[in-house]
Amino acid sequence: MSVGAATVGGVLAEMRIQGLGVIEDALLELHAGFTVVTGETGAGKTMVVTGLHLLSGGRAEVSKVRTGMLKAFVEGRFTYSGVEGAERIVTDSGADVDEDGSVIALRAVAVDGRSRAHLGGRSVPVGVLAELSEQLIAVHGQNDQLRLLRPAEQRAVIDRFAGDAVAKPLAAYQEIRSEWLAVIAELTERSTRSREMAQQADLLKHGLTEIDAVAPEPGEDAELTAQIKRLAAVDELRAAATEAHVAVSGSPEGDPDAPGAAGLVSEALRRLSTSEDAVLRELAPRLEEASVLLADVGAELGSYVETLDADPALLEKVLARQADLKRLTRKYAADVDGVLAWADDARRRLETMDTSEEALAELALRRDQLAIQLAAHAVEVSAARVDAAASLAAEITRELSGLAMGQAAIEVTVEQRPAEHGDTHALTIDGRAVHAGSDGVDDVELLLRAHDGAPPLPVHKAASGGELSRVMLAIEVVLAHADTVQTLVFDEVDAGVGGRAAVEIGRRLARLARTHQVLVVTHLPQVAAFADQHLVVDKGHTGGVTRSGVKNLSQTERVSELARMLAGMDNETGRAHAEELLATAEKDKAEFVPKRKRAKKK
Repeated sequence: MSVGAATVGGVLAEMRIQGLGVIEDALLELHAGFTVVTGETGAGKTMVVTGLHLLSGGRAEVSKVRTGMLKAFVEGRFTYSGVEGAERIVTDSGADVDEDGSVIALRAVAVDGRSRAHLGGRSVPVGVLAELSEQLIAVHGQNDQLRLLRPAEQRAVIDRFAGDAVAKPLAAYQEIRSEWLAVIAELTERSTRSREMAQQADLLKHGLTEIDAVAPEPGEDAELTAQIKRLAAVDELRAAATEAHVAVSGSPEGDPDAPGAAGLVSEALRRLSTSEDAVLRELAPRLEEASVLLADVGAELGSYVETLDADPALLEKVLARQADLKRLTRKYAADVDGVLAWADDARRRLETMDTSEEALAELALRRDQLAIQLAAHAVEVSAARVDAAASLAAEITRELSGLAMGQAAIEVTVEQRPAEHGDTHALTIDGRAVHAGSDGVDDVELLLRAHDGAPPLPVHKAASGGELSRVMLAIEVVLAHADTVQTLVFDEVDAGVGGRAAVEIGRRLARLARTHQVLVVTHLPQVAAFADQHLVVDKGHTGGVTRSGVKNLSQTERVSELARMLAGMDNETGRAHAEELLATAEKDKAEFVPKRKRAKKK
């Protein structure tokens, strides 16, 4: 891949697609603003979104591999400076980072069904690409809208909108909840396993009593073994030490025929010292050192022999102590140090095995105290969500009014989820038992009122596929200030609309591009006119084989492509309409898009 793309932190700078669907080989160089992808029906523009799905760790489909090729490849260059989660993932995977601070992700799909993933030149599980993409990119297509239907995702929408108003009490709630659950688990274990734990406690206490009665010292078994060997071999040791002492110091009776090593060295020293030869006299100091050393060794050997007396009583006592230690090592560990470690662990375990009524009552009191604190934090979280719900609904509704859904209205409901029978995470709030989940006690639901007089229904029941895309777009525009994902991708966001509504969609996408990198696959010229960069998927035929590539359009080429999209042909009338559409879009963008966000035209 080339290095010509923008390298603004936290964006997709380039994407290369090879052997995917009708695309044989295509390179997309992307800017940080608003990029649009167009093309004739069947040209393969949806393969761009498919490629992004693969690059994001999505499921690999063999049917997407281009006919006649063994593998399909999707390669993306991401910049991620300042995105803490992405930086951690790249570091942990050992990926190689390029000189410009970007990293290359690669996904390969073979015709035999095997799929491979690489990050920064290193082979990684596909899940790593999924984790990275969660930090950097969000794809909103017909299938991705299912994400909005999940209750947890709808709750996440209102939490993102509320910001610190929910985040701070929710963090406090989650901290208390962890402690509350730990106390509940401990209380449950002690209550339900009281008999078993009492039996275990008795065994541990018996073991500790036995160990404490012996009171072993660290390393004592090794010391006793050495002492026993010495006491059992006292005669042999005395004989060896005595003979060594005679050899060093000579016979105690002063036998001249057995002067010992010390005497022989002394005689040699005397002879050298009196010699008139300088060479011999130079050897004398060395012999003097040897004489001193031999005298020291002889003295120590003499002392050793004097203290080496047979002591049957001491030997018996040491043997008895050794037997006591062996009883412990046979039952609790391989050596005395292991026995002492077992005793320490047993004392720790006993601290958690108190099943007395007093201990259980103390745990129950702690549980109830934490439940009161938890309920207070839960109420604070719920109140913050309720406060945010009305504002969020109003802002999304206002956005929908300009997206061909003028009569539609969004309602956001926040209700505490009742605890079911036997719920171990039940919490009492205002006399009602509610489920204390990891994200609070609330169920959040986005409801859509299709028109005045219509009942509010869950979004997926009240909206068509195209309307769901527009709801997603409206949400992203409203949440732009709180969205940590920098790159947003929309596919079929303009399904089922045209005319003025299409212009409004384009205007909102351009507005979203002030703070995000926006990539849109569209068939509407009114949307494409607002883009900072225009890519077209061009289909060609060679030898009866269809091949598609991606081209970055110049301003003149944009006019031709918009004319094709407007009138189906590149004629004078179509070009005039296209130029007028571009001029209108540029005028609108000039009112709210900073110049630094707009791509340089070719």
